[in-house]
This record gives sequence, structure tokens and C-alpha cells, in this order.
Amino acid sequence: MKNFNPADNIQDLQYFGEFGGVNPSISDSSTYTFLSAKTMFDTFEGNAEGCYLYSRHSSPSNLYLDKALAAMEGTESANVAASGMGAITPTLLQLCGSGDHIVSSRTIYGGTYAFLKNFTPKFGIKTTFVDITKLDVVEAAITKNTKVLYCETVSNPLLEVADIAGLAKIAKKHNIKLVVDNTFSPLSVAPAKMGADIVIHSLTKYINGSSDTVGGVVCASQEFINDLKNVNNGASMLLGPTMDSLRSASVMKNLRTLHIRMKQHSHNAQFLAEKFEEAGLKTVYPGLKSHPSHELYKGMINPEYGFGGMMTVDVGTLDKANELMELMQERNLGYLAVSLGFYKTLFSAPGTSTSSEIPLDEQKEMGLTDGLIRFSIGLDNDINRTFEMMKGCMVELGILKDVAFA
Repeated sequence: MKNFNPADNIQDLQYFGEFGGVNPSISDSSTYTFLSAKTMFDTFEGNAEGCYLYSRHSSPSNLYLDKALAAMEGTESANVAASGMGAITPTLLQLCGSGDHIVSSRTIYGGTYAFLKNFTPKFGIKTTFVDITKLDVVEAAITKNTKVLYCETVSNPLLEVADIAGLAKIAKKHNIKLVVDNTFSPLSVAPAKMGADIVIHSLTKYINGSSDTVGGVVCASQEFINDLKNVNNGASMLLGPTMDSLRSASVMKNLRTLHIRMKQHSHNAQFLAEKFEEAGLKTVYPGLKSHPSHELYKGMINPEYGFGGMMTVDVGTLDKANELMELMQERNLGYLAVSLGFYKTLFSAPGTSTSSEIPLDEQKEMGLTDGLIRFSIGLDNDINRTFEMMKGCMVELGILKDVAFA
């Protein structure tokens, strides 16, 4: 990461609109015309550079965003999709077939967990879920049929940190692909620079940042992106999770401010995490020295962008968590809502929302408690004011005592 700053790569991109506009023109067409039948044939065969056939294959607007996100992650190419799951599911189905095996982190986004646990077995694909922080356990789970090692840089919702360089060594040793979901840590971490083969983002979250669009992206080698888009056997091509051109243009505009937003998200989360921990709350945030992987993550990140905007606080019970979230929303401190990366703070109890697909016994085993609240910390200008208001809510509900701050 020392010689790689993704924000610089985004800054250096310049696209001119059709009429010289500073924003690239939006291609608002589902299909494209040809001046000759031979050019249409060549385009079908993938041999006509710069020609477009049908927007499910590709469109100028999507390709602008593809190039920008590939530059951000330091990969050869990228392919945007209509949702985060629209990026994850074709990737795994492209890499695996009947009889194949996946080793996955046990703490991942609930939709991904449900896909691997409940859906892929229909196609004869099995998954072993492991504690991704224990490299010996990860390696022990690999079999002769394993094709993919899957993890999140910072896991949802427990904020466990994956040792990407260590996992990459294991993947290369066993000739399998390391796929990393980097949604929680854009700009801060560059998994491809640490050996990951494929990097995925839900664009819905930090990259877009305004909670008005769903989207996803797969960043990888040109060869793998070509495989995904192959008209005969490409999972992205045939399953059709195509991003709309207008949405691509919208995400592209928001991408330009990502570096500013990530700095503020991280600054605010670091401040609140330190204050909450000081008050005696069970707080998990990678920027805290108490986090078991703090030193590992400190060595992985570009320090300019901090430790991210995600943190958890355990208030003991689900009832107490719900009371607190409802009161914070009432006091305009944020929204009781899933997702992340919005300019306002978002909070939810993941055990009954974003991770509800994970059975209760497995939630308990991995440490996902009833009273856990996941915070996506916003862009508040006066974060001390926010803390004082949150503290007031917690004191009012008996979660904290005033004396804790004496």
C-alpha cells in the first residue's frame, strides 16, 4: 500500500463527454446500430474494439465506471453489476461447478452466507465455513475439490479482519482463487495488491455513498472479466445482473468524493469508538488497540483513510438495543436502517436484520449477540456533539451511568 494510493488513480482519470462535457455522456440505449453486418458479427465474436451491441453485454457508461473501479483496486479490469449480490453470485458460479468446494469465512454478509449455505448446494457446490482469522484452520479446511477461498476484508457484522496476504499465500499454495469482498474498506485496503485474485464491492455502500442506488463490481484480471462476460458461458452475461447506464453515471460522480468521505467516516468512528470504550461499553472497532487484529489491520491499511466507518456496540439485550436505536432516531442522530456508507449514521441489530439468514445457534457460536448494534458512522461535522447526544440517550435508558463520564 505504501506506493499505491487509489484516490490518485481515480483523480487521474479524465473522460470527456460527447460534446466536450466534463462528465462523460450517458449512453441511454439498450441496443446499438451498425453500419455493416460484418461489424455486428465481429462485435458478437468480441473482435470489434469500441463497438457496442446490446447493453446487457456492455455499454459506454458501464465501461467508464469499470475502468475507474479497476484503477481504484489496481486490477486489470472490472465489471459492474446491478447489485452487490449481482457481483458476488456470478463470480462464485463462474469459478465453481458441480462437485467443487468453497472455504468461506463464517462471518460474512447474510445474503452471501445464504447463497453459499442454501442455494449453491442445488448445483452440487459445498461450502465449509471457518474462522478466517485462524490461518491453520483455513488451510485445514481445503480439500482436493476446493476452488475458492472467500472472505471479507473486514467482516460483516463482527468486524473480524482477514489477513489477506496470509490467505493469498495459502490460496496460491493450493492453486485456488482468493476472492475478497472489500465493501467495508474502500481506499483503505487494496486486496489485489496483497495477493487477492478477485475483489468485490457492493457499490451501494461507501462507493456510491448516498443510499439512492444499488450496485456491485467485480475487479479482477482481464481474463477473468472476459470469462464473466463471455456470451456462451459467462455467468454475468447469462444471468443478466446488468447495471443501468444512468446508475453507472450516478455512481461515477459520487466516486470522485470517496476519498473525502472515507476520511471523515473514519475520523468520526475512531472518535466515537474511543469514547464508548472509555465509558465501559463493549465496543469493537479495528482502530481500537483492544481489537484482536488491530496491529494486523494497521499494517494493511493506507493510514490516510483510517480504520473505516463501521463499529459495533453491545448493550446487553435485543430489547435494550431496539430501545436505544429508536431513541437515537427520534433525536435525529441517524436512522434505524440496514446498509452503510450514508452521510447520516445508520444503525441496526444485525442478528435480526442483515445477518438474520444465519441460524441462531451459529450466530451464538460466532459471537453475534442479541444486544449487538452495528453502526455505520456518518459524516457529522461536530462528532463530539453527536457523542454527547448519544451518551444522553444511553444514560436515559440506563445503558450508561452519568458517573461513567465524571
